[in-house]
Amino acid sequence: MVTDERLADADLRRIDEQVRSDWPTGADVDFEEAIAFHESLPDSKRFAEVLESADAPLLQPRAGVPRLDDQIELLRHLQNEGGADLLPTTIDSYTRDNEYGKAGDGLEDARETGEDTLNGFPAVNHGVEGCRDLIRALDAPIEVRHGTPDARLLAAITYAGGFQSFEGGPISYNIPYTKERDLATTIEQWQYVDRLAGAYTERGVRINREPFGPLTGTLVPPCIAIAVMVIEGMLAATQGVRSITLGYGQVGNFVQDVAALHALRSLGEEYLPDPVRVTIVFHEWMGGFPPDEARANAVISLGAATAAIAEPDKVITKSPQEFAGVPTQEANAAGLRTTRQLIDMLLEQNVQLEGVDRELNLIQKSSRELIEAAIGAGDGDVAQGTIQAFETGALDVPFAPSESAQGAVLPARDDDGRVRILEFGDLALSEDVQEIHHNRLDARASTEGRERSFKMVADDVDAISDGRLIGRPTGGD
Repeated sequence: MVTDERLADADLRRIDEQVRSDWPTGADVDFEEAIAFHESLPDSKRFAEVLESADAPLLQPRAGVPRLDDQIELLRHLQNEGGADLLPTTIDSYTRDNEYGKAGDGLEDARETGEDTLNGFPAVNHGVEGCRDLIRALDAPIEVRHGTPDARLLAAITYAGGFQSFEGGPISYNIPYTKERDLATTIEQWQYVDRLAGAYTERGVRINREPFGPLTGTLVPPCIAIAVMVIEGMLAATQGVRSITLGYGQVGNFVQDVAALHALRSLGEEYLPDPVRVTIVFHEWMGGFPPDEARANAVISLGAATAAIAEPDKVITKSPQEFAGVPTQEANAAGLRTTRQLIDMLLEQNVQLEGVDRELNLIQKSSRELIEAAIGAGDGDVAQGTIQAFETGALDVPFAPSESAQGAVLPARDDDGRVRILEFGDLALSEDVQEIHHNRLDARASTEGRERSFKMVADDVDAISDGRLIGRPTGGD
């Protein structure tokens, strides 16, 4: 039975040996030699230090291609032409599914044809030295961004390869991403990822860990996202992680997004132990984008303005080509510059929003109820409590495919475009909180002259890609 206890050194070594035997490049991992490589890096490539010392939001795109030279060229363009402060390496889908053989075949095809035959960088196949070549080639710190439920080998190789930030977590890369993966198993697997980061940290190499805040990326109520972030942060802290970046995905309403980012920071600092340095990352809109690039730039600008007001430590940027899929490097860099321009202009102004405190109090209360429900379900053991909470529906994520969750929660926007909860399932929220959500959605239904129903949900999912925030009925409905 998995429990929220730090892995013993002997268990870490045992799991490490087993994990690294899964693929030949795992044999090249040497912990002591990896420590020496990290120590050789300049301060400008130390991810946690750069992030934590920033005095304005840092910008980071998403980007990954299969060949090493192409990845270096892509990141240099984003660094030099886009002005990225932090760089990503997005991992390919085969690696995310632990299909290293298929990833290797795709890499060979890419080398032979010059085409991007994978949708990301197969770091496990490139191995320790390939990762180090990437780290050496760029000036900015680089993070591993992926989507891997079982990320143990990926972590072992990329940590040894010089990466000092690693995205994901046992909930955020299970519940929204997979159907049949057992939550208890992924929590146990991520204990290795976090304990290994803790082992590096204890030797003076602080590995930053970043749970994936947007979850399903579609109308996620802030209290659910925040509860998951805090819980994943607590699990990581138990294993010795001391730099944790909690994430949140934009929902589109200024007041709610600003309040949510403030709540995420305050609750992270409240629940995570004192030795942990908590930072916050804001993801620009993760839902559907308009196909027209001019309209897509407006969506990016809304996110940039939100970041300027809320001042998270980091912003994950988007490109005007989101609708089409993987953007060109030029479009990716353009999204960075759009975001930077908006942030820099608004940071010079003292913008005040009405209603933030009231929304902040609601989000804090709701998030705390969900967090406490998970802790209580495990009698203080966060790992066991989280498993039980998802089994019973006390914790849930809308639109999630996972069989480890109830999937009974449905969100919809209220009359101001704030994301509320239409169907609660068995979510552990008090009656007074539920009443606020119901009242706000009833008010919208009255405005629109229709019943509060699932049709609101469907309309809201498509609204931004259709050029609006709220999915109002049209004359033809």
